[in-house]
Amino acid sequence: MKIPRVGLGTFRLKGRDLNISLKSALKVGFRHIDTAQIYDNEGEIGKFLKQAQIPRQDLFLTTKVWTNHLSKEDLIPSLQESLERLQTSYVDLTLIHWPSPKNQVPLKETLTELLRAKNKGMTKAIGVSNFTTEQLREAVDLIGKEHILTNQIEIHPFLQNRKVSRLCQELGIQVTAYMPLAYGEVIQSKEISYIAKKHKLTNAEVSLSWLLDQGFVVIPSSTNEDHLRSNFNTGVGILDEEDQKIISELEKNYRIANPDFSPQWD
Repeated sequence: MKIPRVGLGTFRLKGRDLNISLKSALKVGFRHIDTAQIYDNEGEIGKFLKQAQIPRQDLFLTTKVWTNHLSKEDLIPSLQESLERLQTSYVDLTLIHWPSPKNQVPLKETLTELLRAKNKGMTKAIGVSNFTTEQLREAVDLIGKEHILTNQIEIHPFLQNRKVSRLCQELGIQVTAYMPLAYGEVIQSKEISYIAKKHKLTNAEVSLSWLLDQGFVVIPSSTNEDHLRSNFNTGVGILDEEDQKIISELEKNYRIANPDFSPQWD
């Protein structure tokens, strides 16, 4: 199973902004929508997609189970609530949003329930998010790499997360890069502006092309139709060796998503 290479991130999008983003994204060709229980927008997304009348089989929907629903008692009921909010009988991909803080819920318990949800037809595939190399190896030992479709992690030019992404690729687990534009920091970068001018691209296109060249899935977020069109149509194989070297030197371990319950990062 493959995840569509470019998806629409919906973190922090609600109300009018969410509707504008969804309307524009579907118009330019997006069919991969990424949400989560904690985003508190599954209901709005479900309502919008129902009204849009796009055949369900043409959509790829991802949601993520929040940390307070990782137990045997809570996971499947919480996922059922997500399905009801999204107005669908299944999602294409369900992720553990964050590893259980302080390992309060054993990973084996959560993964067992996710597999049960998959077997019940509630989700077509399962995966993880924000997992370190140690946690990813544990997950693989518990259920096998063939059952883990992706590890969704923060990756952009200023946080390249090489150790985790390298392990994912060795295991054949897809990498999904969230915050690929570093919340606008990419737009301000002089080095990326140089590369963009050289190839007649936008700064966002440079960052997304760099990620796509590595085989990663990207889920940028925007409410601007022109930006969404540009994101969706970003090309691959454009950047040369000089560009790659410039971007590799931008790594500064600049992590945006770093709550107090984060794991010990690699």
